[in-house]
Parts: sequence; C-alpha cells; structure tokens
Amino acid sequence: MALFTRKKRLFNRLLIVEDEPLVAFATEYSLRDEGFDVVATVDRVDAALALIGAGTVIDLVLADISLADGSGIDVAKAAIAAGIVVLFVTGDCPPEAQLLADGWLGKPYAQRDLAQAIAVIEGVRGGVVPKRLPPGFTLFKTVA
Repeated sequence: MALFTRKKRLFNRLLIVEDEPLVAFATEYSLRDEGFDVVATVDRVDAALALIGAGTVIDLVLADISLADGSGIDVAKAAIAAGIVVLFVTGDCPPEAQLLADGWLGKPYAQRDLAQAIAVIEGVRGGVVPKRLPPGFTLFKTVA
C-alpha cells in the first residue's frame, strides 16, 4: 500500500472554453501540471457545443462567459443537459449563471486558486463543507 497516494478525483477530464489565448494557454498548462486531463481547449461556443454534443467524456467545463461567437451560458446549458459540471471562469458573472454552474472564479485569478476552486467543488459534491474558499471564488451550490 502506498503511503502517499493521490486522492481520487471526481473531475479528471476537463474542457476549457476560453477565447483569450494567453489565459487559455496558462490554464491548460497549469491544469495539466496538476494532473488533470484537458480534453480540449476551445475558443468558440460552437466548438464547445460540438464536443459536448458528440458525447466526449468530460467531467468539468471551465467556461468564460463572454466569448467571441456567443455566450458561455449556452455552453453551460448544454453541459448541464449532458450531466457535466460547470465552473465559470470569467470577469463578470450574471445572476442567471448561478443557476447553471457550481461556482464562479473571477478574473484575474492565480492558477493555484483555480485548482483550489476545482477542489472545493469536488469536495462539496462529495459532501464536504469547505472551510474556506480561494480568493475570487464564489460557490453557488453547497452541500445538501
């Protein structure tokens, strides 16, 4: 038995929907470094919808709301319909988005705060009440 095994994650396969190239690159690089499998990083709503609609195995969608070809809210609606968890990673999060996502991490953010926000959502979904939230993170769904 290994002493230092990584806790099993609920979210392994991530879809990043971000149209700012530097943010997208930094996010993908950081999350891969944390051990996540980034299924794809796309910059358009239609590309995200195509992946979700094709039945691609995705555990969590990280979505910006303001995208060049539409709204990340449309991506979130499709993800929710497919049973995929959503975290908005955006500068401004409208009230209706709170009904779709588990949380919102405001831009700009540190990459460690993104990893912590994902961990909080995993914990909450596993029945754990978070002791504290990362800076800039708002949790929408809490332990039932």
